[in-house]
Amino acid sequence: MDYWLSKLMYDLGDPALLKQFRESPEAVIARYPLEPEVRRAALEGDIPFLQPRVNAYLLRFYFAYRGMSDADFIATVRDCKP
Repeated sequence: MDYWLSKLMYDLGDPALLKQFRESPEAVIARYPLEPEVRRAALEGDIPFLQPRVNAYLLRFYFAYRGMSDADFIATVRDCKP
């Protein structure tokens, strides 16, 4: 598990931070000391890359915050290779 990635996703439960994230995801993500490939995946919404690095519930909320439907998220996760 990636602590800082998990922390980012958890912190987005704060409505003020979520508002900032929706306005400028790059600025919010930059506050967390993520490895460059993790930062890229978070910005691009790379579920297969992120899935093994974070709790499934946090990942689900993160993509809901990004505007992905629950059905699309579940279908994408099911298609990920273990």
